[in-house]
Amino acid sequence: MTTSCTVRVANVHDLPLLVPLFDGYRQFYGQPADPALAERFLSDRFSHQESQILIALNDQEGGLGFTQLYPLFSSTQACRTYLLNDLFVVPEARRSGVARSLLAAAARHARALGASALSLSTAHGNLQAQRLYESLGWQLETEFREYSLAL
Repeated sequence: MTTSCTVRVANVHDLPLLVPLFDGYRQFYGQPADPALAERFLSDRFSHQESQILIALNDQEGGLGFTQLYPLFSSTQACRTYLLNDLFVVPEARRSGVARSLLAAAARHARALGASALSLSTAHGNLQAQRLYESLGWQLETEFREYSLAL
């Protein structure tokens, strides 16, 4: 089943729609529900213009999902890139084309902002998402290993 949705760039006035989506995203990754934290975090991103958030809406302007892009730069390629750090679709709209619509809109938006590439990471076991990414032309990074350091 395909869900009809519209994807657009979100703004601070979309916080009432974004907060439950972002809180749901955090819960999906094992964090406790905390709508106040979600609102503060998103409000800070808007206030400091630190990310680009795209929101998927149904015909009644209800939130179906979102993706968040963080600006990066490639020193070796001397260009702007974006990290697609967050992608979330409400459970009842999954497997209906919403994630595909968000990913396509994210690519168009990043291209319009002058980016040369998007990057993302996903859990090794998230095979459904991996299949979606690969069906849209995303390629598994095989040249570099990615590491992190908790601070």
